[in-house]
Amino acid sequence: MSKLYLVGTPIGNLGDISPRALQTLETVDFIAAEDTRVTLKLLRHFSIGTPMVSYYEHNQQYRGEQIVARILAGESCAVVTDAGMPCISDPGEGLVAQCAEAGIETVVVPGPSAVVSALCLSGIATGRFTFEGFLTVNRNGRLAHLEEVRNDPRTLIFYEAPHKLLRTLEDMLAVWGDRPLALCRELTKLHEEVIRTTLAEAVALYTSQSPRGEYVLVVEGAPPKEETPLSFEEAVAMVCSLQKGGLPTSQAAKEIAKETGYKKGDLYKAALEQFAASSDE
Repeated sequence: MSKLYLVGTPIGNLGDISPRALQTLETVDFIAAEDTRVTLKLLRHFSIGTPMVSYYEHNQQYRGEQIVARILAGESCAVVTDAGMPCISDPGEGLVAQCAEAGIETVVVPGPSAVVSALCLSGIATGRFTFEGFLTVNRNGRLAHLEEVRNDPRTLIFYEAPHKLLRTLEDMLAVWGDRPLALCRELTKLHEEVIRTTLAEAVALYTSQSPRGEYVLVVEGAPPKEETPLSFEEAVAMVCSLQKGGLPTSQAAKEIAKETGYKKGDLYKAALEQFAASSDE
């Protein structure tokens, strides 16, 4: 049955390609590549002669329709990006949606991911994270994006180009304050580097030297908010509020005691005294 295959390709080291990815690229009828010149180097290295079509940001709608038509006519297609997994900050997302709408089966052939690789190397919490992709070059839009995730407690992951790195770090520092981060560059390549530092130190570093290579930024999420415990008076007011809503004073005191840690008897007594005082007025 004709299918669409999402094939992960190396993010730097060609030795990271999987046997299944090679087999898929060899056996499909054609390959949809983000940049055919980049993919051609990969195919030539492994002596693969499968024909290609270009599939990138500015032609993905109409080219996607052509690809869908070819698959429906009986051909199989593998979609690849210049590096890593298709669909993740790279073309492919729209093609999957088009194929799904046309009833075409889509199969994933997993491969390297700069996002997950950087997260693993970062030394920052990995349990919960959010991938935010590339920030816009428009400063107002960039600041709005950073403000939107300012209080997110999850680890934040971004892609960034070297010529925009310093501006991005400066804006992150301005919006979030200083935080730990890992700057991961040239992952899996000869000059792979992971700098574990802080936003302030990173700004100082790249003010004095020019960044080189493509970066993945892994930034610690917002610290948990310190909850101010309720005062006894506030807890009593909550009991009175439930009481006014029709809940018996004893039950209201029991509920608020569970929430606040104050003793039920103390809350009950104080609520009755407050109720009596208000009745006398």
